[in-house]
Amino acid sequence: MSAHKLVAGHIEAALKDATARGISSDVVARCLLSEAIRLFKIDRPIGDIAAELTAAADNLDDDTPFVFMRP
Repeated sequence: MSAHKLVAGHIEAALKDATARGISSDVVARCLLSEAIRLFKIDRPIGDIAAELTAAADNLDDDTPFVFMRP
């Protein structure tokens, strides 16, 4: 099983549990982002984390080519 599939399964379970408790998916997403940043901070410098988050933000639109691929 890939790491992505492993994590995706946990996310689906967390969303199901959150829905049952009246917690929105937006709140779950914010908590997940906070936890991802907490994990990044264990082994990565702040600038590297900021670059990772900026790259993700720059590529949010699925209909636009990745920033690094644009002319």
